[in-house]
Amino acid sequence: MSPSNQSHRGVYAITPDEADTARLIERVSVVLDAGITWLQYRNKSAAPALRRKQALRLLALCRGRGVPLIINDDWRLAADIDADGAHLGENDGDIMAAREAMGDVALIGASCYDSEERARRAVGLGASYVAFGAFFPSPTKPDARRASTGLLASAAELEVPRVAIGGITPDNARMLVDAGADLVAVISGIFDAHDPAAAVRAYRDCFAPVD
Repeated sequence: MSPSNQSHRGVYAITPDEADTARLIERVSVVLDAGITWLQYRNKSAAPALRRKQALRLLALCRGRGVPLIINDDWRLAADIDADGAHLGENDGDIMAAREAMGDVALIGASCYDSEERARRAVGLGASYVAFGAFFPSPTKPDARRASTGLLASAAELEVPRVAIGGITPDNARMLVDAGADLVAVISGIFDAHDPAAAVRAYRDCFAPVD
């Protein structure tokens, strides 16, 4: 695992399902250049061989930009390719096993949905950040559990980055940042935008101090 951008504040872009690897790299290059903080590789529809191929291509791209690459769902793939981290949902495996395999500096994230108790357990097991949501209706997960903004404030005592996810747009991201989100995780709000780079900049503006 090579040194990478250690900032824990800003835009956490998550890739859409994309079967065309060349097109995926082209789309991701645009958002990397626009200034995202972290990138998560997520492809629910790809076969394992394609997932590994795409993850390796994205890893090389991210290393060139100094942006950490986090692998969704599969800490074994993340460890195998020496990615910067892995993100685990409630059915995606053992946080302790991921931490042991990937080492102390890896970014191990946990989906905590609408539960502060789940977040506490995850941090106790070795998670380095926690993700709450959905905060708003999400086109990616329309049936996702809904979280309240109060979770972001109360989870501050866990002393790990707090990620907000679910239906986040540049118009509603500021309220989540004000509530305590360190990062906003976005798929469609970036990759389905007419101008993905402009979308990234609009999300970044939500972290700027208000005069």
